[in-house]
Amino acid sequence: MSRIISDGVTLTVPATSANLGAGFDSLGMALELRDRVIVRAVAGETRVVVRGEGAETVGFGENHLVVRAIRIGLEYVGAPQIGIDLVCHNSIPHARGLGSSAAAAVVGLVAARELVSEPGELDDQTILQLATDLEGHPDNAAPALFGGARLAWMDEGRARALPLEVADSVAPVALIPPTTASTSGARAALPRTVPHADAVFNVQRSALMVEALRRGEPELLFTATDDRLHQPYRAEVMAESLELVASLRSRGIPAALSGAGPTVLAFSRPDDALTAALVRHGWKVLALPLAREGVRRV
Repeated sequence: MSRIISDGVTLTVPATSANLGAGFDSLGMALELRDRVIVRAVAGETRVVVRGEGAETVGFGENHLVVRAIRIGLEYVGAPQIGIDLVCHNSIPHARGLGSSAAAAVVGLVAARELVSEPGELDDQTILQLATDLEGHPDNAAPALFGGARLAWMDEGRARALPLEVADSVAPVALIPPTTASTSGARAALPRTVPHADAVFNVQRSALMVEALRRGEPELLFTATDDRLHQPYRAEVMAESLELVASLRSRGIPAALSGAGPTVLAFSRPDDALTAALVRHGWKVLALPLAREGVRRV
């Protein structure tokens, strides 16, 4: 049984983009847009303060996802359930397909590890598994935890992940709309079965993405970000985002939905005219370099 030996920790955790086009539920990368979380162990009741993204919409107290993740981590190692003073400085947009919930799960579990006397009981593989149990799949959790780009998969219920090499020339750009979308709603738009030819199409391109990221060649990235498995079916629930993907691709820019959307991830910045039009309609166009580090102490 573990004990609480630290009274607090400050951590940062990056945004993530999953799928990268064809790699549905299997590919993800960390982006340099970070939440900062301050956790203190206290004797009194749990208190949560949220500044920035989600300040008006997230759950508070015991309902906050970071608090829930800390509780899961403490329970896993048999540590006492103390009061938690939590301050979140959020930069990752919520409900936009940039991994805000995975970031919260990972940072909460790592905070639990930093508080206890037996941190080895919450090693990286265990945290990946617990975060995946919270999230449902590891494609966002893995890069949030480890940084970089990750190939993630499930093996008989066990979350697994491997690092992918990414060329310095790979330059992600997030195009973030003013509207939100729920992951559950985006998944509900997907069919139970897909044509065999479309499955083959995606297998080819998701495999190509591994090499495209390593080489950083725009032509390979353009082909690898094409998709027939999930994006066409989500057009009904996020038409504007899929229209933007099509517009970018018509200009030769590798682009796809970021995760379940509605953010669009591109591997080149759009031209000034398109950027200005997006900004006028409330979109944010952010160049977000690959985050080589995942969650870390500050």
